[in-house]
Amino acid sequence: MAAESYKPHAVCVPFPAQGHINPMLKLSNLLHTRGFFVTFVNTDYNHRRLLKSGGGPAGLPDFRFATIPDGLPPSESEDSTQDIPSLCDSTSKTCLEPFRNLLTELNSSSGEAGVPPVTCIVADGTMSFTLKAAEELGLPAVLFWTMGGCGILASMQYEYLVQKGYIPLKDMNQITDGYLETTLDEIPGMKRIRLKDFPSFIRTTDPQDFMLNFTIQQAHASQRATAIIFNTFDALEQDTLHAISAAYAPLPIYSIGPLINQTTRAAASLWKEDNSCIKWLDAQHPGSVLYVNFGSITVATRQQLEEFAWGPTRAVEGGGAALPPEFMAEVRDRGVVVGWAPQERVLKHPATGGFLTHCGWNSTIESIANGGLPLICWPFFADQQTNCRYSCVEWGIGFEIDTDVKRDDVAAAVREVMDGDKGKKMKERALELKRKAEEATAPGGSSYVNLDKLIKDVLLR
Repeated sequence: MAAESYKPHAVCVPFPAQGHINPMLKLSNLLHTRGFFVTFVNTDYNHRRLLKSGGGPAGLPDFRFATIPDGLPPSESEDSTQDIPSLCDSTSKTCLEPFRNLLTELNSSSGEAGVPPVTCIVADGTMSFTLKAAEELGLPAVLFWTMGGCGILASMQYEYLVQKGYIPLKDMNQITDGYLETTLDEIPGMKRIRLKDFPSFIRTTDPQDFMLNFTIQQAHASQRATAIIFNTFDALEQDTLHAISAAYAPLPIYSIGPLINQTTRAAASLWKEDNSCIKWLDAQHPGSVLYVNFGSITVATRQQLEEFAWGPTRAVEGGGAALPPEFMAEVRDRGVVVGWAPQERVLKHPATGGFLTHCGWNSTIESIANGGLPLICWPFFADQQTNCRYSCVEWGIGFEIDTDVKRDDVAAAVREVMDGDKGKKMKERALELKRKAEEATAPGGSSYVNLDKLIKDVLLR
């Protein structure tokens, strides 16, 4: 048998959305550098988008892409994020059989063209159907939660919140009448968390709401994994990780992030990146630019977008499809607008001094690890509310903007974060966390050691 057949073979399965594909690809690259043969499994739809954006296979030896259908009808556009609840529903119901067939195909071709048999599965935490396929083949199966530990711990409380009658809401007026300010002191690892700080799927009056129940189901399904991993680091979320570990004991959990510090290979973007903003940043003064990006899922109204556009007193960099022409004229000499920016390059650029963000976990952890930047937070969806709470209250690096955004409030936040005393303290704290992130991923650091343990104790067992 050829020597290649003894190489461990990891099949990596992200949830089919941009914010999940990027960290999974980074983890896959790490495993590849540690000697694994990698098969990276996209959906058919997203793999076509990846190829179109120029972010497809790079021809790395022993790193291949495969696809399975997502079970959804064809999309009207080939360049948009599919509906997240629909994806959760469809992948959980339709993807197991195609995934089984893929594993069979990979194993039947083992020994041919240097493809070794599959030895482990690493799947997104919301793709728990993969656990059944792993169990059938007797393979170790790791679930990778691409949310932060705080978002996972908050999601794990959904069942408790239902049992105690906090949710579902009695009526939707409770979203605005102060009810969501209700503070809970009894959640282990979460200090005085408010209902408004839980991931947004609690904001329903329907006991049968799909995302509410899907979140509860996934929390239970995680217990069947061989191990659970997180894109975070111990010094950032120590209490949170201890609480998760206690809840899932004896299931091992590993914090191995921030992944962006551990690989130099580019992640895959489903949109073509516009790098022209980097040249513009090169001409700006250090720390003078506010970076604005609301991620791949946030849907802002035209009014909200205009309030954010006119609010900042510094240069704006971000998506600008619906910005008014008079705004574009106003910032022509002191800002730049692109459709999809190379975010990590922007965050680490010395000209970037602050980040106006939706508080997705990738943006949060990338901002800490790449730039050590203070944040202006406008959470929209899912775990973004929890990430905002932790950024602003627990870590002291964020400043929250009200959901009903007004340009004067945005302007005040920008002035404070970019030039105010509070902003300076936030910057100091963000730089401290950046140093701790670097320590965690350096040889001998907590995340570096945890990755070694994951590989030795789980993936190669």
